[in-house]
Formats: sequence, C-alpha cells, structure tokens
Amino acid sequence: MSKTVLMLTPGYPGEMPHFTRGLSEQGATVLGVANGPANELPEMARRHLSDYAQIPDLFTNTDAAIAQLRRWLGNRTLDRVCCLWEPGVEVAAQIREALGVPGQSYEQALRFRNKDLMKQALSAGGVRVPHHAVASNAAEVWAAAEQVGYPLIIKPIAGAGSQDTFRCDNEKEVAAAIAQLGHIAVVDVEEFIDGEEFTYDTICAGGDIKYFHIGYYRPRPLIARTNEWISPQTLSFRHVDDPWVAGGRDLGEQVIEVLGYDTGFTHMEWYRKASGEVVFGEIAARPPGARTVDLMNFASDVDLFRGWAEAELLGTFSLDIERKYNAACITKRAHGQGRIHRIEGLDRIKARCGDAICAIDLLPIGSMRRDWKSTLLSDGYITLRHPDWQTTQDLADFVGTDLHLYAG
Repeated sequence: MSKTVLMLTPGYPGEMPHFTRGLSEQGATVLGVANGPANELPEMARRHLSDYAQIPDLFTNTDAAIAQLRRWLGNRTLDRVCCLWEPGVEVAAQIREALGVPGQSYEQALRFRNKDLMKQALSAGGVRVPHHAVASNAAEVWAAAEQVGYPLIIKPIAGAGSQDTFRCDNEKEVAAAIAQLGHIAVVDVEEFIDGEEFTYDTICAGGDIKYFHIGYYRPRPLIARTNEWISPQTLSFRHVDDPWVAGGRDLGEQVIEVLGYDTGFTHMEWYRKASGEVVFGEIAARPPGARTVDLMNFASDVDLFRGWAEAELLGTFSLDIERKYNAACITKRAHGQGRIHRIEGLDRIKARCGDAICAIDLLPIGSMRRDWKSTLLSDGYITLRHPDWQTTQDLADFVGTDLHLYAG
C-alpha cells in the first residue's frame, strides 16, 4: 500500500527535488508544501509531486500554517513528514505532533537545532564537545569569552554551516564580532578546536546506522568563508576503515546513540587535533549541503536519494555500498564583481582530469556573479573522483589553481 508523505520545501535547496524524486520512485504519494508558489518549483519536483500547497505562514506562524495544512489535507492522512532543509526541521516536528504522524518530535528536533541543548545532551552522554557558553547580549558574550578563553568561536545557536561564525583570538576581535552579530538574538561562544575538520554523515532507520559517509574539508570552512581567493573543497573519503578517521567514526556512532536518533539523514562535523584527539562539533537532522550527497553517489555509483527514501518509508536500506572512489567538489569564486565575462583554464582541466570529472556546473557567460559570503556553491563547481586519495587531492588542487572565472 502506497504511503503518503508530506515534503516540506520540495524544490529548495537545490538537492530537494532529488529527495522528492526518491520518495516518488519508492512508491510514495508525495504532497509538497512550501511558502512559495507552485510555478517556482523546479520541473523535477513538480513531476514527482501528487499535490502542492503554498502556505505563506509556513516558517513565520506555525499555528496558522498547521491550520491551513489541515484544511488543505482534508480527509487525507499522512504516514511521514519530511524536511531536509535546516530551517524547517523544527516546523516539520511541530507538524508531526499536531497531526499525529510518527517521526522526530519537537523536543528531539530542538537538540539538533539548538547548539547549547545539543552540547549539553552530548556532554552528559560522555561525548567530548568544545567548552562553550550561551550569550544573548554583548555583556554575556564578554563573560562567556572570559569563561571559555582564547582562541574562541562565536556562532548562532541555531545556525547552519559557517555563515555568521567568527574566530576570535583577542578582545578586539570579540568586539568586531559583536558588531557584526547585531541581527542574531542568541549565540554560542565556544572553545576553538585547532585541527582538521571532517564530516560523519548517516542514513538511519529504526535507530540503526544503515549507511555512513566520511567527508573532509580543505581548508576548514571558517578559513574558506573568510578568504575570497580560496576555492573550497569538500572531499568524500574512500577508505573509511583507515585509522586516520577511526576516532571520528566512533564518535559519530556514539552521538547517534546518545541523542536517540531514529530514522533519516544526519550530518555531523568533527575535528581531529594534531595529537590525534577527536572532538565533536555539531549534528543536524538533515543531509549535508553543497552537493555532498552527489559526492556520496559518485563515490559508490549509487542513488542515495532513493536509498534515503527507502529508509524513511520502509525502515530498510537495500543499496549495495561499494566504496570505489574518493570524490571531491571544488567550488569557484569569480575575480571581480558584476557579470561573468570570461572563463579560463577549463580546457586544461578537462585535458588533465578527463574521465575523473563527474560534473561541471559553472555560471555561464553573462550571468551575475553571486555573493560568495552567502552561498556555499559560489559561482559554480567541478566534481571529480579517483580511486587514489592523493591523486584526488592533486586533481582538486589543479582545479583550484588553474580554473578562473572573471566578472566585471
């Protein structure tokens, strides 16, 4: 019997139409809801939805949105409510509770969205997390900085990614961060962990990890998001049994158990210090962004959009995961401002990388350059893969140094 799924924001961000497709191809009746009109949905999302409702209050007035949702659903009942976009995780939980649909509760969702509650729960469960304190005004930020010590990080307590995140090595930098955080009500002031930064991403069903992935950031996102000239890389690591990542893998398994995560995608970030100590960063009840699920697919020649949907709908995971490749996504930032007028080096990239290239998605000539501080994918990206780890990094670095987009 077909299951009926409510999918929040089925067309945004960019990977969501693929998750919508996954649910549909696994036999679900998929109902979409978002705050924008249906004609703004990508074609793939429209094709795999059975119905769609625009609810303008979806992210601004949950009670009103749920009332609208009830009227629109009529006598239809839901088996699952899915949201894989960070700002909608709590809303999805509130909808589940209001409509009696199984899945992550609001209380559970808060521990994935509120970094203070998250760290409290994990610390109580024996997970090594950065020392931290919460602050809701400038005086509390200063007090927290004194408690935590330097260097430290200041970031939104309910944020996603590294946007609005500041490293502070002294009082002058704390003052500068406070001046830029005026639009954010509550922040987390935490110990800066000096180390390499990784991800541990999972698909779970019934509390069991059915699939996991280890990613690696080159350089750390905080560095990449504060230096415009950098071409950030996200890499998918093939040899997941390597001692280099063993501590992070154990840490991730511990986090899933401590938080009691049941079913769906998770995205975690963790650090490996020069001493070998691993420290947990944070977890989200969603997949990683910036086309990282594509990396996972390219690394094993699978379709994890469908694999996730199977876990969500049936509680099973039948994909055969053979880790054949390392994979890398290299994002590019144009030189200058305005419209893209020239792309250099692409022929050299194609000649050297050849069959290793999986995808090329660069802004076309004539397009306006994007704001590099507000988008992870910047002005485009190239994805590649190779069985050898060092070769994968070398090819990724070649894309970083030899491909250039110019705007003006």
